[in-house]
Amino acid sequence: MSASPKGNLIVISGPSGVGKSSIIDAVLDGTRSEFSVSATTREPRRGETDGVDYHFTTREDFLDAIASGRVLEWAEYGGNLYGTLRAPVEDAIRRGDSVILDIENDGAKQVRQAFPSAVLIFITPPDLDELEKRLRGRGDTADADVEKRLAVASQQIAEAPDVYNHIVENRGLDTAITQILDILSLPSAVTRRM
Repeated sequence: MSASPKGNLIVISGPSGVGKSSIIDAVLDGTRSEFSVSATTREPRRGETDGVDYHFTTREDFLDAIASGRVLEWAEYGGNLYGTLRAPVEDAIRRGDSVILDIENDGAKQVRQAFPSAVLIFITPPDLDELEKRLRGRGDTADADVEKRLAVASQQIAEAPDVYNHIVENRGLDTAITQILDILSLPSAVTRRM
């Protein structure tokens, strides 16, 4: 009797405005994979559902989960903790499903240390001018926020080769999606959120 197939842990990261969400949606639609819902200590916003948008928890419980090793990766933004719970990821991988994380560089470093076999993919824009056009084209980002995001993007892009296994330049969404699907070579199936 052969062992059941194991899934992969996949990190898809990139700066704001690079097309990451569209790419992740396409990967989820075209593969047997799940999207990992992050845990957070921030309060739910109007319309958000626990277990769908985030796993909402208290700061005390989150810190306890970190201390006991139940959090795979985590970071603090704006005074709130965000992270990936280990158990749902490991359960999915044991079932043979792959799990996709949408996290920043610091989280990717933690994943790489905890799961050396993880596939870490960074999506980069053709250049920062193109990224600025995309951010401004959204129409929902103030000028000061665009400048901040570009500064963060520049830092993320510079660090990416030392963190990720694969760098994919998004010159066109279809091409970038195809490249990532080729990297992953995941079996097709229905996807679901964890």
